[in-house]
Amino acid sequence: MSKYSITKTPLDVMQELVLKTQQLRKKNGISQLELSRRSGVSFGSIKRFETSGQISLESLLKVAYFFNRLDDFTAVFQIDTDLGAVAKLFSTKTRS
Repeated sequence: MSKYSITKTPLDVMQELVLKTQQLRKKNGISQLELSRRSGVSFGSIKRFETSGQISLESLLKVAYFFNRLDDFTAVFQIDTDLGAVAKLFSTKTRS
């Protein structure tokens, strides 16, 4: 988090993703090279991701799929479907 904010920055989230991915990889006793081979993501991309956080979305999703964590991405940009209930709370119309 930025030292002037309580919310996470994109950099914070990126660093967390790198750390969690490394932890999953190491917990499962998998080298970067093995992860590359088994996920279909180039070794260079895996190495770059773990050192700089840079990776394509497609490659990140392949790594997530390998670790059976693809469902973690289903909530990204999820749209609330029941906004009508919230709108009613702020309605100026009186109820009959």
